[in-house]
Amino acid sequence: MLRYRLSRPRGRDRTRSYQKGTPVQIIAADVIVTSPDRNFVTLKITTDDGFTGLGDGTLNGRELSVASYLADHVVPLLIGRDPQRIEDTWQFLYRSAYWRRGPVTMAAIAAVDVALWDIKAKAAGMPLYQLLGGASRNGVMAYGHASGRDLPELFDSIRRHLELGYRSIRVQTSVPGINAVYGVAAQPSAGGRRYDYEPAQRAALPAEEDWDTRAYLRHLPGVFEAVRNEFGPELPLLHDGHHRMTPIQAARLGKDLEPYDLFWLEDCTPAENQEALRLVRRHTTTPLAIGEVFNTVWDYQTLISEQLIDYVRSAVTHTGGITAMRKLLDYAAQYQIKSGIHGPTDISPVGMAAALHLDLAIHNFGIQEYMRHGPATDEVFLQSFSFTDGYLHPGEQPGLGVELDEQAAARFPYQPAYLPFNRLKDGTIHDW
Repeated sequence: MLRYRLSRPRGRDRTRSYQKGTPVQIIAADVIVTSPDRNFVTLKITTDDGFTGLGDGTLNGRELSVASYLADHVVPLLIGRDPQRIEDTWQFLYRSAYWRRGPVTMAAIAAVDVALWDIKAKAAGMPLYQLLGGASRNGVMAYGHASGRDLPELFDSIRRHLELGYRSIRVQTSVPGINAVYGVAAQPSAGGRRYDYEPAQRAALPAEEDWDTRAYLRHLPGVFEAVRNEFGPELPLLHDGHHRMTPIQAARLGKDLEPYDLFWLEDCTPAENQEALRLVRRHTTTPLAIGEVFNTVWDYQTLISEQLIDYVRSAVTHTGGITAMRKLLDYAAQYQIKSGIHGPTDISPVGMAAALHLDLAIHNFGIQEYMRHGPATDEVFLQSFSFTDGYLHPGEQPGLGVELDEQAAARFPYQPAYLPFNRLKDGTIHDW
């Protein structure tokens, strides 16, 4: 475990801190990097009346960049600030640096923002979703990740997920002629880990994988036809294209998948070129989900205002925290676009809990990605959220409902890890 700490002595007790005219102050902030199952960056903020809050600043494969940004540039600005002024702190961290946006900056801001919401809800004595307006539903529908190297293995994976309680399933599959495809659990990965559980391999250099878009486009519709024939028309099915198609290729795939009634087709093309989705939208009625690599509302401006997507895929952890995500989703709601918050295992249980509180409170909730963390992560991050019959709930503990066991965290030191990258058959680097 790596730990960076800046603090000053406590100056008052809990009984006085919330009296009128007696502002609370942040007296300590710790940046903790630990690696149970995978690397996580956690910010722990402490106030002078004894409250602590946790925020997730994990950026998969670039964790130490966020840890440095927090420790070297953000934490020194927090000491002495009023933790109750969440909006003001968010605007200060975003605007005062001059250099705005980007995954490192926004993950660092998110860590601060979520930690402050955790503190505010603990001080109020209620779960965070209550401060966000209370529950808009009884539970949060989640989808799981099924995959296979062939149809029998894929069918077995879907059945296992149904037995675990999932009622919505993402389907990923190997493709003949391609050695390794994103999201297929049975593929080999460093350390014997499930590939989709943690594709970031602990090694000095990133792993090289291969890709062939034409082979993928030929193969995938038949897979979904087989899944529908086996599991029927009612099961919500999702698929992740992982940014690997051009707009016209994405349009073709969306059209080819229409008979199989997908819940969504995710990241069908790199959406930094927001106008590209106009072409995709013209050619298919398959619902589109975009945005897990986006960091601000500006990444979505055209996509939302022109209704080119159906689901917002950003993570609370990578998009400036609860404050920013709530504004983004309120903007999307004006266009009947729903949430689909990013939630794989490279989001720590802290970031996952933040997403669940937001999911429960907003009106335009769509679905929540949920991949269970490993036992070592569950040992480090003590969680109150639950998963029952396909639905998640953040729990009723004050705050986020997640606490960090620092002794357990200390047993898992940081290990360098990189996500893979793709090359085409001729050696050209391609989107992974």
